[in-house]
Amino acid sequence: MQASENRDTERPCFEKAKRGFSVFYRGKTLLSRIDPVRQAERAVEAALPLSGRTLYLLPSPLFGYGIPLIIENLPLDSSLLCIEADAALADFSSEYISSLKISRPDAMRFIQTKSPSAVAGFVRKTWGQRRFRRVEILRLTGGWQLNAEVYEAEAAMLRKLIATEWSNAMTLSKLGRLYIRNAIRNLILLASRADAEKLFFGNRPALVLGAGPSLDDFLNNVKQRPPPEACVIICADTALRPLREHGVKPNLVVTLESQHWNLRDFKGMGDWRVPIAMDLSALPAVNEFLGGETYLFWTRWTELSLFERLSALKLLPVELPPLGSVGLSALSLALLLGTGPVFTAGIDFSFTLDKYHCRGSPSHSEALAGHTRFGGLYPASALRARRVCGALRSDPPMKNYRDLFEAEFAGCGRVFAIGGGLPLGVEALSYEAALSAMRVAAGGGSISDDIPHPSTGGDRYPAKVESIYSFIENEQKMLHELLSILKGEAGTERLDFLLNAASYLWAHFPDCAGAGGSRPSSSDISFLKRVRVEIEPFIKTWESARRALVESAASSS
Repeated sequence: MQASENRDTERPCFEKAKRGFSVFYRGKTLLSRIDPVRQAERAVEAALPLSGRTLYLLPSPLFGYGIPLIIENLPLDSSLLCIEADAALADFSSEYISSLKISRPDAMRFIQTKSPSAVAGFVRKTWGQRRFRRVEILRLTGGWQLNAEVYEAEAAMLRKLIATEWSNAMTLSKLGRLYIRNAIRNLILLASRADAEKLFFGNRPALVLGAGPSLDDFLNNVKQRPPPEACVIICADTALRPLREHGVKPNLVVTLESQHWNLRDFKGMGDWRVPIAMDLSALPAVNEFLGGETYLFWTRWTELSLFERLSALKLLPVELPPLGSVGLSALSLALLLGTGPVFTAGIDFSFTLDKYHCRGSPSHSEALAGHTRFGGLYPASALRARRVCGALRSDPPMKNYRDLFEAEFAGCGRVFAIGGGLPLGVEALSYEAALSAMRVAAGGGSISDDIPHPSTGGDRYPAKVESIYSFIENEQKMLHELLSILKGEAGTERLDFLLNAASYLWAHFPDCAGAGGSRPSSSDISFLKRVRVEIEPFIKTWESARRALVESAASSS
């Protein structure tokens, strides 16, 4: 930092004020020359009282004036994030901020970046999901004016991230019970199916295909100029039928869906031997629909102590982040399984008036079949949707997924987008440019003929069968003990322990779904009554899983 006589330079200059220092930089005085400390404190006082469950952003904090007062008035469930977009200002800001004497150092973080996606990733990594309900900006210095658009974009990205996370909480409230029941029923697959991590394909290029409208143009290009044989093709389940109609056989299909309507994606596909990677919470019937082998992964859709017990026994397959979209999960899996470039197509997050998905997909085929004089191809929801680019339209959930795509993958450097749809924050390529890049990537390193497929069979993991059987029995005993307590047949000494251990009984309750794993007190009679209703159905689910495991082990021996 330079003295004030060097004001003609492009480096920050400072001068002594009545209390603290002022800063002159890029032709602007960023702090009061009289009392910058009091000026910042007045700005904080104007924002009081500070709200709970709020992430407060402090753009360009400079010397950190006002931060001690913020922390003093900050609710315990809120936090402060200081952001500096200018590297020259960040050099001295970090030093001053780290030396501040504040009552709760853990409530504040400092980051230097101009990337909204980097800020979103930092917040998720630091505070986790659904910690905050809102984002507010505190402007205590004039430094924010130097990069006002950057700070507004970062705040907008965080607001969208939080909105997506709370939308996921609503989904958990509706589908959380189904997720855990599917996972329980799928436990038997852990003894006979391989971990998706076993499909590592090295430095080969990969194609990740969704079923957006732009997949039509992509598949037309593939007919004329197919990708190199060494390219690994991974598709979302919705894209399976369109690919078959165009004669493109994927190396792997990915599925997340827990509901029965997803089975329409596999209708008529039973004779097509395509390997499938399925989430542990996916509909169990999916495992039986394709003639290929099944590989498992899992996503932590919420915090459950059940996951920790399974992990301690080394039963869980590879974990993917909970992204909510099968296209995003397929891309995440492709990045995990390989080290080469990954090209995406059909992951549009947009649609046209007549197509939500590409031709040949179940929804488009059903729309055509239902097209009569009384019902057109243009649904009211599409007509109401806002145009985003030319004829393309989108809606808030799709835009949130687009923003999540950028937050997760924009900084990776290995992801490239082909074709139409919303801009994804990664480099966009024409099919010709992508094909050239695929050929270059396929020409280097060692390339095998296909993805390695480990042998499968019920007797492959005999130790796992015993572990899973014991695990299921222990879960049943725990639920029976909890049921006895809630019936008044046993003492309450272990009530809190059992409620925490069996968190899958209540994690989907509306008052728990967005609470990050916390629950009402065990003295809350209403809560205990709701838990009581859940226990017996889950006991039956565990018993069904135990019997299925015994039958599976007997048939494979």
